[in-house]
Amino acid sequence: MTKTRLLALAAFAPLAFASQFVASGAFAADEAIATANAEPATVEELVISPELTFRNRTEQTAPILSYDQEYFQRFEPVSAGDAMKRVPSVTFLSDVLESDGARLRGLDSAYTQILINGEQVPGANADRSFFVDRIPAELIERIEIVRSPSANRSGDAVAGALNIVLRDGQSLDGGYVRGGAAYYDDGEWAGSFGAVWGGQVGPGRLLVGVGVQERRSPKEKLSKRFDEPGGTLDNIEVQTDVRDGTDYSFNASYQVELEGAELSFDGFFVRTDRLQDEDSIEYLGGIRNNANLSILNDNDLDILTDNYSLRAKYEGDMFGGKTKVKVGYAAIIDDQFEFEDEFEYRRDGIPFPEDDRFTRDEINTDLEDREWTADVSHKQDFGLVGMEFGVQYKGKNRDLRIIETRARTTIPNAPAPRPTLPGPAVLQNDANVEIEETRIDPYLMYSGRTDFMRWEAGLRFETTTTTITDDSTGVAAADRVNEKDYAVLLPSVNFRFDVSDAGRVNLSAARTVRRPNFDQIQPVTLIEEFGDDDFRGNPDIEPETAWGFDVGYEHRIGRQGVVGLNFFYRDVTDLIEVINTGEEGDGGPGTTVYSIDNVGDGKVWGIEFDLSTPLTFIGLENTGVFLNYSWLDSEITDFAGERKFNNQSDYVFNVGVIQDIPSWNAAFGVTYRKQGDALSRVELEEVETSYGGDLEFFVEKRFGKNFVVRFTGTNLLDSSKDEVFDKFGSLADQAARDYDEYELETEKAGPVFQIVARWAF
Repeated sequence: MTKTRLLALAAFAPLAFASQFVASGAFAADEAIATANAEPATVEELVISPELTFRNRTEQTAPILSYDQEYFQRFEPVSAGDAMKRVPSVTFLSDVLESDGARLRGLDSAYTQILINGEQVPGANADRSFFVDRIPAELIERIEIVRSPSANRSGDAVAGALNIVLRDGQSLDGGYVRGGAAYYDDGEWAGSFGAVWGGQVGPGRLLVGVGVQERRSPKEKLSKRFDEPGGTLDNIEVQTDVRDGTDYSFNASYQVELEGAELSFDGFFVRTDRLQDEDSIEYLGGIRNNANLSILNDNDLDILTDNYSLRAKYEGDMFGGKTKVKVGYAAIIDDQFEFEDEFEYRRDGIPFPEDDRFTRDEINTDLEDREWTADVSHKQDFGLVGMEFGVQYKGKNRDLRIIETRARTTIPNAPAPRPTLPGPAVLQNDANVEIEETRIDPYLMYSGRTDFMRWEAGLRFETTTTTITDDSTGVAAADRVNEKDYAVLLPSVNFRFDVSDAGRVNLSAARTVRRPNFDQIQPVTLIEEFGDDDFRGNPDIEPETAWGFDVGYEHRIGRQGVVGLNFFYRDVTDLIEVINTGEEGDGGPGTTVYSIDNVGDGKVWGIEFDLSTPLTFIGLENTGVFLNYSWLDSEITDFAGERKFNNQSDYVFNVGVIQDIPSWNAAFGVTYRKQGDALSRVELEEVETSYGGDLEFFVEKRFGKNFVVRFTGTNLLDSSKDEVFDKFGSLADQAARDYDEYELETEKAGPVFQIVARWAF
């Protein structure tokens, strides 16, 4: 254990135990929302229920929005990401029909903490982010938006946290079977099957669920490339992109009530088997004939990813309070094989010369990321004040191996059959990196309430030690092992004031952290990483930190409705950005070595509005409306001046209506979603991304109390993703606006129709 960690634990221990002498007569704030402690719902209530379902009004002190699965279920989302499209302030920068890297408040995925059952899980990305489309929607009990953290939660959530809560033994009494089929614009079908059961088994309650879900995403892309804006059309590229795969899922939970205690076990497993097939043809001058055929490209990516997690928790009365012990193990195993076959014609401007060539690139990627976690905490009530202290541990081991090869051969005039590759492929890169990361985070938190107010205040001390062992080809011996050790103190405070029987105000302030990406702290020089310029990582960069404030008002409308308005602000320091080292690059005069460093500050702010309510107050008790709108903005200074945080959308907007028809045992509804433009500026490239609106509908027919059929349609407006690329050969050219290429790309997909049946038993 490092000296930093010893000092942290030594400092927090006497503070925690001294709290035992706080004046008596106290109350600790509730640990969980009211719905979490309710009796298990019958399967008919959850699956067949004709009742309109709205956002939960949580009882926690911290500002948390909670949406049960029934809020999404009628539109039959495919994944957790698909469900998150309907909650406030969540944007995506995915392809059409895709929802992978969730961006809370429009910030990059690295700023958004993704939790499953309140616990972090490893992801495949170097920025530690987790793709939410890995989790099938059928596993979800609810989704929570944690706008501001408490001391007993991990602090790496600058934008906030999205908690995916899976069903457990307390959430369901009974079982159901789900079967469905989806029809795609390219004429293909995809099926799905799922089954869930929960009930009493022995001394405890058991829940098990299984699912198999085929998924497709067929898209078409068109790119037009010019020498500069308004200039000459150099070429066009026509592309098809089909992503076809199957998800297999299993989850289980077992909970036993003991005398004065509870013991629980839970776990889930998700396998994604997916093929991404991209084929494109490039024509010079935009003329689609053989004389202008420039490039044929066949790019396939075969993905097999396993995510799994096992957790055990014991919570019971101890030492005059409640003690909780949790241990867990989670992993992602990601195997990918990608090949790209490229036939190049007209390489010297003459149709089909003898030096036309065929290139085959292959990339094998093997990733294993495994995490052990442990959490010990104790809560004590003293009447007006409650106290909680604990320590959380996480040990990560991440192994990454990437092997890249290339083979080339001369090809005859086009069109021609695929040639045989010459001899063995040539090794281009052999990357072999092992990352070990250890975190030990002690915390101390006080809480309490009066007749009209709840509050909590705490202090968290997060320590991190990261060791990177890089045995990649070409890495110097002195650069093979690098260690980074840092610590950050994270205070937080949350208040909730009941200003009336129906209204309440939330005030929150907290310090949060974003750790550097793994690839940013490796002191390895990558040749021609930025065009002709090189890039070298920096093991000495510090994590970004942010002071954040949230001020919100929430008002109950009748028995079920709720409306809320929230303002947030984040002041980010030690921003991690690319810098110019002033060193000459490997390419000689005119080339540069760039690196990465902490360069300054940034600010993020916005306003979030959400409404979900039945229209009972105007006599329409069977009509429910949903509306949320988030206006998002930020400011940052990079190598070229001021800009917003990269790819932060200007806004995100959702509106929907559901109409139940009790006399017909039927219902229908529609939703519309739109997110604003997003800008990105990095070295040598600037991108503006725009999305079309997404319109969805469902029609539901219930048969008795045990059977329901739903017909849904998504992407009814043939939504497109439009991107404008400004590309440059060097940073000097970027500053002078001397273009290397200007590209317009449009990606489109057609509607998807789905029919789903559920039978409860």
